[in-house]
Amino acid sequence: MKILIVSDTHGSMVNLKECIKRTAPIDMLIHCGDVEGRERDIREAAGCECHIVSGNNDYFSDLPREEEFMIGDHRVFLTHGHGYGVSMGYDRIVEEASARGADIVCCGHTHKPKKEVINGVRVLNPGSLSYPRQEGRQPSYMTMEFDRNGQIFCAVSYL
Repeated sequence: MKILIVSDTHGSMVNLKECIKRTAPIDMLIHCGDVEGRERDIREAAGCECHIVSGNNDYFSDLPREEEFMIGDHRVFLTHGHGYGVSMGYDRIVEEASARGADIVCCGHTHKPKKEVINGVRVLNPGSLSYPRQEGRQPSYMTMEFDRNGQIFCAVSYL
């Protein structure tokens, strides 16, 4: 199974379409928020199962603020992250994921990619496709794949 994880596209589809093209075929797309009204376009471009949450810039959105779902034996907690102060660190969001029984948390908001296991929770932040803030400022996204034994492989990629 191949999953594309993106965040903080802020209404732009150009880089999202490019990263979908580069990673195709994908089985699932996870968007960690700040879509700014483009959720229908995102679902259409992905052409697969999509999980999309609202971010702090998704005013008047009907998207959920948080979502929990299973990928195989793994419980995923998906949220933009601003409500858990991810710009200051990941402790609160890891604590919340653990309390929910999730072993994977996907979030955005910082516009900086992060891939780390903290207290048994795999934290995945793909950064931003539109307004990257990490050194080098390249638009970033993440792929997550599972092998036949259920082992997870994650990679950060740049456009």
